[in-house]
Amino acid sequence: MSKSNKIDLIVGGKRLDGRDFFEVREIEMKVNVVNNADGSAMVRFGNTTAIAAVYGPRLLLPKFLQEEKAVLRCRYNMTPFSTDERKTPGHDRRSIELSKVIKSALEPAIFLEDFPKTRIDVFIDIVQADGSTRVASINAASLALAMAGIPMRDLVVACTAGKINGCLVLDLNGKEDNFGEADLSFAMMYSKNRVTLLQTDGEFSYEEIEILIKELKKACEKIYEMQKSTLKDYYQKYVE
Repeated sequence: MSKSNKIDLIVGGKRLDGRDFFEVREIEMKVNVVNNADGSAMVRFGNTTAIAAVYGPRLLLPKFLQEEKAVLRCRYNMTPFSTDERKTPGHDRRSIELSKVIKSALEPAIFLEDFPKTRIDVFIDIVQADGSTRVASINAASLALAMAGIPMRDLVVACTAGKINGCLVLDLNGKEDNFGEADLSFAMMYSKNRVTLLQTDGEFSYEEIEILIKELKKACEKIYEMQKSTLKDYYQKYVE
């Protein structure tokens, strides 16, 4: 379904928040932000903030649910105070859908086969929402999994792209997400050059998709380096 463009999202050759078309918002990352979790992280893209907490691997019960590999379970939730209008607490259709999307983006990176008959739980809360919440969640969950010591093929890094007023852009904020013509969510294992999520809403031409994937990979490289630096900086204090 095409999105409707109700407001002018580009003024004087700039986006409403002053960014260039392929400029990503300010990013902040922290790890070990939830004391009782096995691993946790916070990732902020502009005014969008996601907190992820990982628990496990731990025995999966009842036994009939057990498999020959670990079962990854993800729960995405927007807190009632995360948006301008108070959100009704609890799971809704969108949160269930995004939980599945995040799970599918993370699963290829994890050595689930190393932990049979167990589960790995990933809880994600959006404490402030201003667009691109699913990719902020994926970045936070990836860091939290690493902090929990879960063996991974690579960190998963994610970013959004879209089309507003006929122009291609990266890292959609809330207004761009709501009133733009189309959006694309993208995740990958950067060092493996393997895409784990490519989800679109709206219409892009083949040429536009090619341009956006090229720019998304550039952005993901920078985010990936931030992820690695965040982890290294945290553990550096233990070797000094």
